[in-house]
Amino acid sequence: MDGPVLEVISLKLPMPFYSCDDDFKEYFKMITNIIILSILICISLSFWIVSMTASTYYGTLRPISPWRWLFSILVPLMIASQGFKKKSLDHGGAIGGLVVGFILTVANYSFFSALLMFFITSSKLTKWKKEIKKQIDSEYKEGGQRTWVQVFCNGGVPTELALLYLIENGPGEIPIDFSKQYTASWMCLSLLGAIACCAGDTWASEIGSVMSHEPRLITTWKKVPVGTNGGVTFVGIISSLLGGMFVGVAYFVSQLIFVNDLDISAPQWPIIVFGGMAGLLGSMIDSYLGATMQYSGFDTNIGMVVNHQTEDAKHVSGKPILDNNAVNLFSAVVIALLLPGIAWGLWPRG
Repeated sequence: MDGPVLEVISLKLPMPFYSCDDDFKEYFKMITNIIILSILICISLSFWIVSMTASTYYGTLRPISPWRWLFSILVPLMIASQGFKKKSLDHGGAIGGLVVGFILTVANYSFFSALLMFFITSSKLTKWKKEIKKQIDSEYKEGGQRTWVQVFCNGGVPTELALLYLIENGPGEIPIDFSKQYTASWMCLSLLGAIACCAGDTWASEIGSVMSHEPRLITTWKKVPVGTNGGVTFVGIISSLLGGMFVGVAYFVSQLIFVNDLDISAPQWPIIVFGGMAGLLGSMIDSYLGATMQYSGFDTNIGMVVNHQTEDAKHVSGKPILDNNAVNLFSAVVIALLLPGIAWGLWPRG
């Protein structure tokens, strides 16, 4: 009897140590979150102090009001926390999303609305028909779990533009009107284009991959396996247009709510049209770059398309130059540069 009893006891003894390790990891993660949050709050406070100082010194820029600062901290914090809990963001992605959300919100509530529309719809679509996506996507993650790199590649361009907008115009909402505020309007449309581009690409890939079974490569128009970089479908193309338009609608509604002098400004409804255009063109540019500069191979061992070379992978398209994050970043940059110029020539004057 002694032998089995001792064996059972010996098997149970290590368990408290593992429990202690897990408790320590949770405690360490909690302390890390508190430290990072404290640093971010200090940084955001510095934004407010610099804004107040610049406004007092120059007398032309509007300062960041305490209510705007508080809203810009609390709302992105709640959204990032929810995204982390629902696995739409990993730990680094949540912190990156908080930074991006704060800067866009403190600059312009319309920027925040566009970003929020992109985040909510992309998160929902990523989880939509996840069982099918697990069978066709070799890199599928539960809930999406976007990393800080993905947040930077999707939100880096809008964040930079929001900072430039703060320097040029100060915090606050303005109507898009090239005849009265050319530079600020250019920045607003550039930012809208970058977010709508990312939304259009996400909608196209998340909807098109499960709603259509015969994508065609955008460069040759040959049929390719589902999941191939650069593969396009009719459903995906329409989805990219709708994704961009949804971002445009969110921006437009915010304009109606927060901008006071719309009656003496140029019409704002083209925001929806150019949002859809940015989503469509951004998706096409993303697909072209994916077809030419991203490796796609069909791995016969797992029966899926892979984005890296393996022994069992048969080359389908592209060269291993860029990854998906880099393609998204390049697409956003191109659309951010092109859209304001197109809009300037076509925007109806007030």
